[in-house]
Order: sequence, then structure tokens, then C-alpha cells
Amino acid sequence: MRRRRAQKRLIAPDPRYGDLLVAKFINIVMECGKKSIAERIVYDALDIVKEKTSKEALEVFRAALDNVRPLLETKSRRVGGATYQVPVSVSEDRSYSLALRWIRSFSRDRKGKPMHEKLAQEIIDGFNKTGPSVKKREDMHKMAEANRAFAHYRW
Repeated sequence: MRRRRAQKRLIAPDPRYGDLLVAKFINIVMECGKKSIAERIVYDALDIVKEKTSKEALEVFRAALDNVRPLLETKSRRVGGATYQVPVSVSEDRSYSLALRWIRSFSRDRKGKPMHEKLAQEIIDGFNKTGPSVKKREDMHKMAEANRAFAHYRW
């Protein structure tokens, strides 16, 4: 290890649901420090999710995250002039943050609707195991599976 590890910052749970993941998601959706706008987008999206699925919004959000978060990823490892994609398991923190980022970015890529509607649709797609963020996870797992032969290069 080169230096010491970065210290984890503790964030407060969000005010409406009292949930850390929702608070993290609000921070990930936020642009240019405009937290109140990000809160409004996320809460409106969760209200739409509750309306459309007729289930508890937080429950659907957590299930969508579990369907999107990756368990394996590949990391590049140089061994004697050749670069191998070595499959490694993903820590829980990293897998959740990847899932949140994927949901956010694929929501932004959708066209022709306000952000809260796009976000709600992406969460519902994640809940139903469809959509681009779930596909991204499947592609990541396929890549790790395909490179399983190089697993012995793990460090």
C-alpha cells in the first residue's frame, strides 16, 4: 500500500425516508451543489415509483439497486508485458455506488421527459430486471466470467 486509505465520510440519512442509500443517491444526482433540486428530483421519482408499482417506494428502490449492483468486475493487471483482465469480487460499498451511478447516468441518457420521470422509469426497470443499467451489470458479469482463466493473477 502506498499511503493510508482515504477516510470514509459519514453522511446523514435523508429527511423523508431516513435512509442512507437515498441520501447517497441524492448526492449522486446533485449537480453544481444544488442539493434541494436533487432532493426534489429523487423524491418526485420515488413518488412516481410508488404510484406506478403500488408498492412501497423505498422497497422498490432497494430491490432495483440489488438487481443492478454488480458482484464481479474485471481489473487490468500487467504481467510481463501483457495486460490481463482479472476478475475480482466487488466490495459492497463499491457495488452500491456503481449501481447508483449507473441508474443516474442511464436516466440522464433517456430523452424527452423531465428528470424525475426518467429516474422513476429507470428505477422501475431495475426492479423488473430490464433496462440498460441491468444490462450493464450482466455485461460486467459476462466479462468477468469470460476472463475466469486469469483469476489466478488476482492480487
